[in-house]
Order: sequence, then structure tokens, then C-alpha cells
Amino acid sequence: MNQVRHVPVMLQRCLDLLAPALAEPGAVVVDCTLGLGGHSEALLSAFPAARLVALDRDQEALRLSGERLAPFGDRATLVHAVYDELPDVLARLGIPRVQGVLFDLGVSSMQLDEAERGFAYAQDSPLDMRMDQSSGVSAAEVLNTYPPGELVRILRAYGEEKQAKRIVSAVVREREKEPFSHSARLVELIRDALPQAAKRTGGNPAKRTFQALRIEVNGELSVLERAIPAAVKSLALGGRIAVLSYHSLEDRLVKQVFAAGATNTAPPGLPVVPERYQPRLKLLTRGAELPTEEEIAENRRAAPARLRGAQRIREDSL
Repeated sequence: MNQVRHVPVMLQRCLDLLAPALAEPGAVVVDCTLGLGGHSEALLSAFPAARLVALDRDQEALRLSGERLAPFGDRATLVHAVYDELPDVLARLGIPRVQGVLFDLGVSSMQLDEAERGFAYAQDSPLDMRMDQSSGVSAAEVLNTYPPGELVRILRAYGEEKQAKRIVSAVVREREKEPFSHSARLVELIRDALPQAAKRTGGNPAKRTFQALRIEVNGELSVLERAIPAAVKSLALGGRIAVLSYHSLEDRLVKQVFAAGATNTAPPGLPVVPERYQPRLKLLTRGAELPTEEEIAENRRAAPARLRGAQRIREDSL
């Protein structure tokens, strides 16, 4: 049932971006965020000569995707890992370089739709939010134990929440009476803490706080900071990378890594730029590409998506 309702975001555009690198027999494509396997299934179907390596930190996602991708047999290798572990995974599999890498960042539909995972603010559920439920601290532990200053920093940095101080004051006051365990109480507290004007804009007022907690619980930005450069490094010459982001913090990080790779690093004033200073990447998208109105109508979770692509055009300098 999960697989029927799941529509992969900007699927055709991702396939088109990666296609030139995946036509050759023996090409390896890595899906760094397997989720329910929608993108992976499409990659295996569209590129019959390619082999897939897919990563996910969520055991349940791996189980469901394993069933979905079973018809492809040994063309698909599924690995329980966080995506910044990509270099280790490839080393273990004996794969020196890959031809394609895809990241679909953000929370999978399955995690959002299963109430007990605690990602959604629209229904009451335990405040968990761990993508890998076998390790790490839950969102409830973050709310109940972090010092106030640290909570304010997280809400501002990861949720871009202007009212962070008001929300944290209310959280600290309430957690002394009784620790937080479920999302409905937190949503209600945020509604009460915000001034009227702040409630009128941008959808559910709890959205930014929930995003901030999720990023903190899963270390998403620090993982991404390591993962994108590692993925670029793993690309063979001519290899391509496509990244779907869902908020400005992620997109900014991807943009910075791609821009740095596509920049000539020569000291100014050289009449001829030596090879070692030439860009390593060519940008495949002009800025970030957005989903079409049709795609958003088909899948409302596509609305905030931003897609960037790049191609490896030169080896790293020694």
C-alpha cells in the first residue's frame, strides 16, 4: 500500500539529468536516499545496463524497497547506511568510481505517513523523528534535556524560526511541569506562544520547529556537509550527480559544493590556466530547477523541491 501512494518527486527530470552517464554497460548509479524505492526502481527500469547501489538509514525502508526491487535481482545492492558513509560502502563493494549519484533529501513519504514515527505535526504521535530507530536521541529527548540556549540556536539555525525565544521559553516552562512525549502538546504550545501576526503566514505554525527538531535528531546538515563532497569525489570522469533539496539550508549547501567544483581556482593574472586549476564540475542546471505545476498537483510534497545537477569533467589534482 505504501508504494501505490508514493510518487517520486521530479522523477523524469532526474532520469534525464543522469541519463548520458548511465547508458554504458557496467555503469553504477547510487541512490543515496532509497526511501520507498521509487527513484531506484525507475533508474533500474530506464537503464537496463546499469547496476544500482542504494543506501538508507531506515531499516523499514530497506525492507519495503527490497520487496519492490526484488525483480531486478543482483542488479540492485541495498545497504543499511547513512549517505555520508558512501566512500566506505563503495570501498566494501570494491567499486572505485560510479557513473551516477542521486540524492532525494528530506523525509520519505513512509516516515511522514506513519504516525508512530512522530515526523508529522498534523496528527498526534510520539515525538521520535529518528530516521534510524535503532540509534540516537529522539525529538522528545532533545526538547526535554537540551539547555534553552541550545534549543533557541537549533530553532533559528535549522527551522529559520524568528520566534525561537518565545517558543523555547514556553517549552522550558512546560517541560518542568511534565516532560514532552507527544506532538499534539508541542503543536498547541507553539500556537499559544506565537503572536497573532506570526500565525497568519506560511501554513502550520509548528512546521519550522518540527523541521528544526528533525534536522537536529538526524544530524542532517552535518551529514550532508560530508556527503555531497564525498559523492562528487566518487564520480568517474563524465559521471553525473543530481540532488533534490526541500529547504533553503540544504539547497544552499549543495549550491556551494557545486559552485566550488565548477570554479577555476587559478591565481588571478595567469595568461594560461594550468590543468590543475581548471573546474572539476560542469553545472547541468541553471540555478535550482523547480517542479512543474502538474507535478505539484500530483504530489503536494514536491512543492518545495529544488533540483541541481552537475557533471564531473576533470579528475582531482594530485
